[in-house]
Amino acid sequence: MTTLFVSRHPGAREWAAEEGVAVDAAIAHLDPETVQPGDVVIGTLPIHLAARVCQRGGRYLHLSLELPPEWRGRELAATDLRRFGARLEEYRVFAGAR
Repeated sequence: MTTLFVSRHPGAREWAAEEGVAVDAAIAHLDPETVQPGDVVIGTLPIHLAARVCQRGGRYLHLSLELPPEWRGRELAATDLRRFGARLEEYRVFAGAR
């Protein structure tokens, strides 16, 4: 089992480290085809990639926060993430028509 933190944002990686989130690797981009059953992927993935992680037997933990509109598009520091309630939430995402 491997735990990956997927983010290109230094503030997010710093937040994870300060919060004691244990990861095997911090990466900027994820190739979902490398995910193995039991792997944990943490980040803010597009929905189709999160679905692929789950389809391959991985767990997806989303880095959620309550970001005000005026803060969107800014590079956030770890302190900003805490201020906006950063937390990890597990999602099970399934693709397909219903």
